[in-house]
Amino acid sequence: MKDAIHNVQQEIANYTLANIQDTEKFRIEFLGSKGKIKDLFGLLKSVPNEEKKQVGQTLNELRILAEEKWNQAKAQFENTSTKSEGIDLTRTPEDALIGSRHPLSLVRSEIIELFNRIGFTVSEGPEIEDDWHNFSALNFPPEHPARDMQDTFFIQKGEKEMALRTHTSSVQVRVMENSKPPIRTISPGRVYRNEAISARAHCFFHQVEGLYIDENVSFADLKQTLLYFAKEMFGEKAEIRLRPSYFPFTEPSAEVDVSCTICNAKGCNVCKYSGWLEILGCGMVDPNVLEASGIDSKKYTGFAFGMGIERIAQLKYRVNDLRLYSENDVRFLNQFTPGV
Repeated sequence: MKDAIHNVQQEIANYTLANIQDTEKFRIEFLGSKGKIKDLFGLLKSVPNEEKKQVGQTLNELRILAEEKWNQAKAQFENTSTKSEGIDLTRTPEDALIGSRHPLSLVRSEIIELFNRIGFTVSEGPEIEDDWHNFSALNFPPEHPARDMQDTFFIQKGEKEMALRTHTSSVQVRVMENSKPPIRTISPGRVYRNEAISARAHCFFHQVEGLYIDENVSFADLKQTLLYFAKEMFGEKAEIRLRPSYFPFTEPSAEVDVSCTICNAKGCNVCKYSGWLEILGCGMVDPNVLEASGIDSKKYTGFAFGMGIERIAQLKYRVNDLRLYSENDVRFLNQFTPGV
């Protein structure tokens, strides 16, 4: 036993540690779970009882000798390795790569912030709606031809027919039913229509609709609100024009165009050389809609407007294909990473 311990001691003393790999081999050979020192401790049971104490102490000293040699070599080679790699541990770490917010999220947040400045709160509602909130309360009676204006995805829920909402006006109905004027709110959210997917259309998209109800609200208030929005979103030089239109839930109704930001209203292929781009629809809330939600139309008036977030983002970022917003192409999304 003593000869075996002496031989291992000589091997440890003569073992050459030239690099970090030799250090690991040394640890495995002498200090590992199947190493030589572990084997010697296993032989301790065969040593006579009167010699076990002395032999055990010798084995502990041998183990300490091996551990000291291993620790010294490990520290030496780790320090040498760090210096040879030219690593300065005192340097500030490089910025980690971060993701980017989706362009629709950026525009949605900007629209919300613009209207928050003038007192509009945010209201949200379910994407699966009943007929009352999606159609009837908005002046769409069952036989009304205006229902054909929107291709709807219908869902059968038990015996009740539901629909994926075709506009966030359904949220406005819920606000009117549960609030008393004055009401000043915007309703951002996703909407669905059964349309063929192309560069100019999609089966789902995002809207922001606004509603303001109070005493003596006029069409002039509506126009001034939309002019404020256009100038804040597209720049101080932006102008708007209103064209007569029709929506079942507003009377009178109008389509709103903004001066083309791409050609500075001089005319280009995007604005079809007109100098104008359509951005939203609006109008004074129809008295029937107010009455359906329990609001006295003789005392209160209001205006409503609705815009597609994709359309605003298209003008702001000059995106020419709506499909890019939902394809998750990293090359497209990386363009919106801060600092890029």
